[in-house]
Amino acid sequence: MRHAMIMAGGSGTRLWPVSRNDRPKQLVPLIDGRCLLEVASDRLDGVVDADHRWICTGERFRDQVRASVPGIDDEHVLGEPCGRDTLNAVGLTAAVLARRDPDAIFAVLTADHVIEPQAVFAERLDAGFKLVEADPRRLVTFAITPTRPASEYGYVEQGDAIDGAPGCFEAARFVEKPDRETAEAYLETGRFAWNSGMFVLHAGTVLDAIGRYEPATRDGLDRIASHWDDGRRTATLDAIYPDLRKISVDYGLMEPAGGDPSLTICTVPMDVSWIDVGSWPSLGETIAPDDAGNRVAASTTHVGLDSKDLLVFSEDPDHAVCTIGCEGLVVIHTAKATLVCRAEDAQKVKDLAGLVPEDLR
Repeated sequence: MRHAMIMAGGSGTRLWPVSRNDRPKQLVPLIDGRCLLEVASDRLDGVVDADHRWICTGERFRDQVRASVPGIDDEHVLGEPCGRDTLNAVGLTAAVLARRDPDAIFAVLTADHVIEPQAVFAERLDAGFKLVEADPRRLVTFAITPTRPASEYGYVEQGDAIDGAPGCFEAARFVEKPDRETAEAYLETGRFAWNSGMFVLHAGTVLDAIGRYEPATRDGLDRIASHWDDGRRTATLDAIYPDLRKISVDYGLMEPAGGDPSLTICTVPMDVSWIDVGSWPSLGETIAPDDAGNRVAASTTHVGLDSKDLLVFSEDPDHAVCTIGCEGLVVIHTAKATLVCRAEDAQKVKDLAGLVPEDLR
């Protein structure tokens, strides 16, 4: 049976002051008045039923998640007592699903991307599910068609085409974030694409692989799953999960799987607009500019005179942001803090967030 798990554990400090420790970016209404997590869930329409969608997040955000995503119930929120990186989020999901459905196949998705058009995403995700349904030993990743020689993303190289699966390939290799010159060479070949960090996996296959590569983690996940439905779930999670080895799914699963003859890593190209909303300029890419190049968020009132190429965001629809003679700035207003910086300095917001008083972080 098809399932999907959305990872929603990041803090998003580059989107301070809107994203804070007590309300990470996935739960902030950034996209036309909706939060990224809700957008990510709605993107699954037509591929994964709403009652088979799971969200893995920090336990302390459980109530906010349920309030932000219509229809999600308490049982479908996998609350981590602390963050232990993506392998453990994937492993926990696999352990819970396998206990309930030995044939469970699940997509692993993130909550910090804007992906359009949804129809293309849905068709490609469906293709990924079909690959694993045909052979549960397949680990499927999705490759985003690159629009530029980006050095901030990892890449996946297409290998041989898969018979009977149009537009799907075996993965020849994965490469970490290259320098610009190398990225340019990758694009010239036509065989490389951005590694999206999205997957489709068979729950049992994942657990077996973790058992081979990270046996202590597999043991811990089995113990957690054994008490998932007997009233000792929280106590077992709290006792075991914080001690699981902290490692990403890329290093803990996909990298060793590349040398495992019992598994096949596949890649499904996805020709979509893919925006990683990890900074204020990237959020600006999701907002259409006005005639002066200003990008003003929904429900934000901006009055500008001789102002151009601004990104303006306010949490208060009754608060007007007014500018005169401003150019190329990021202006963010919240009830507790206001940020103003040049767009080219937006990468420093994370550093600034570490300097403000604790109650503003």
